[in-house]
Order: sequence, then C-alpha cells, then structure tokens
Amino acid sequence: MFNRLFGKPKQEANALATLEKLSETLEMLEKKENVLVKKAAAEVERAKEFTRGKNKRAAIQCLKRKRLYEQQIEQLGNFQLRIHDQMIMLEGAKATTETVDALRTGASAMKAMQKATNIDDVDKTMDEINEQTENMKQIQEALSAPIGAAADFDEDELEAELEDLESAELEEQLLQPASTAPAAPVSVPGGRVPARPAPQKRTAEEDELAALQAEMAL
Repeated sequence: MFNRLFGKPKQEANALATLEKLSETLEMLEKKENVLVKKAAAEVERAKEFTRGKNKRAAIQCLKRKRLYEQQIEQLGNFQLRIHDQMIMLEGAKATTETVDALRTGASAMKAMQKATNIDDVDKTMDEINEQTENMKQIQEALSAPIGAAADFDEDELEAELEDLESAELEEQLLQPASTAPAAPVSVPGGRVPARPAPQKRTAEEDELAALQAEMAL
C-alpha cells in the first residue's frame, strides 16, 4: 500500500531527473561538435594559406589536425546517438510503468489476471532494462577508450588531398581577371628631344622633272 502511495512519485521523479540529465549531456555534446566542426574548417583554410606560400609540410600538418577533429566529431556523433537511444529506452520504460499502474487500477474482472501475470511482466521488463543498461555501459566504455589515431594516417591520402587544394587555388587564380599594365614611356637620356630626320637633298634629275612639270602646267 505504501509503495503504491509513495513509490510511484519517487520513480517518476527519478525518471524525469535522468531524462533531464541526458538532455543536458546531449546539448553539451552538440556544442562540442559545433566547436570541432569550426576548428576543422579553420585547419582547411590554414592549409590553403600554406599552400599559397609553398609550405607543403605546414599544410600537411593542418590536414592531420583536421583529420583528428573529424574523428572526434564522429565519436561525439556516436555518443549523441547512444544518448538518444537511452532517452528513448527510458521514456519507453516510463510508459511501460504507467501502463502497468493503469492496469492495476482496472476493473475487478481483470484482478485475477493481473495477480497471475503483472509481477512476471514487470520483472521481465526490469530484466530487459538492466540488460540494456549494462550493454550501454559496455558500449560507452569501448567508445571512450583512447586510440592512436594520428599514427594511422595514410600519407598518400594526405598528399592527394593537398594536391586537390593546390589545384583549387590554381583554378581560383586563373579565374581572376588579368590586369593590363600601362605601356612604359620611352625615356630619352639627358632630357634631349629625339631629332627629326633631316630632309634629303633633291637630285639634278628631280629638279629637271619638276621644271618640266611646271612648264606643262602653264
């Protein structure tokens, strides 16, 4: 009787508190994921800058850090998925408990069936919840185990990614409009003005031809 009066509110309070904690953890993981996404994008931009400066080694280091951020982002995504699963499971368990309580207050015609089956159903449900909780703990421990990610990077893949960045930068430079340089003025040494070509002297034949044309004109 006292369990009926005081046990139910306590269980509901615990379930609500657990759901609130899971929701806060989920929000925290989402914020961390957003920060890591921005850091990974920043490393890509830095790699582009080092590529422009022909600093290949520094660009490779930026790409390695980007890979580390991406792996952390993937891990955080897995954590969020597990929390979602836990929240769904807890909400389902809460709905199951409420359903069992509703059945307990059912019509008197169902009391005999409730006495025969309800306890077994509840025990079975709790066993399933405990089993899922233990599985969840094992999964979280496996996901949180440290790994040497940086040592497994494939240098060929990084070289290929760097070549893609260099190609993209070269394409951006080719697409920029070419600037036309003004023609350089011709400088005359000593401030002297170039001399005009001297007129050539007329030959005797040209003089005779000019005189003959003048007479014909008259």
